[in-house]
Amino acid sequence: MANNITLTGRLTANPELKTTTNGISVCSFTLAVKRPRTKDETDFIPCNVWRQSAEYLTKYGSKGNMVAVTGSLVSRKWQDKDGNNRVNYEVTCDNVELLESRTSGEASNNTVGGANAPQNGSNNATVAFKDITDEEDLPF
Repeated sequence: MANNITLTGRLTANPELKTTTNGISVCSFTLAVKRPRTKDETDFIPCNVWRQSAEYLTKYGSKGNMVAVTGSLVSRKWQDKDGNNRVNYEVTCDNVELLESRTSGEASNNTVGGANAPQNGSNNATVAFKDITDEEDLPF
C-alpha cells in the first residue's frame, strides 16, 4: 500500500515562502477542506510544497484560492515540555494545482513552466493552473 492523499480546498491565508539553511525553498499553507457527508464541517489541513513549486504557489496563490493537492500524509511525534506525547499531521505535496481565484475569478489554463522540481530527493512536484466551475464558500 502507498501513502497517497488528494485534497481540494481553499487557502486559508496567503502561502508563506521560507528558505532552509541549505537554500531550498519551502512553502507552508493550510487548506480549508469540507468534510464529506457532513453539513458545514471543515477540516484545516497543513501542507508543504518544496523548491520551484513553492515559489510558484507563493507567487500566484493567495487567500481564498481553490487548490487541489496530491502528496503523502506525514506524522511527526514529539514530547512537549510537560512530557506529554504529541503528534502532528501534515501533507507533503507532490502536486499542487491552483484551480481558480476566489477574489478575481481569474485562472490560467496552462501549467506553469519550470514547476517540476524534485522534493525530498526523489519526488517531483508540479504546480498547475486551470479553470473549474464549482465554487465552494469559505467557512471563515
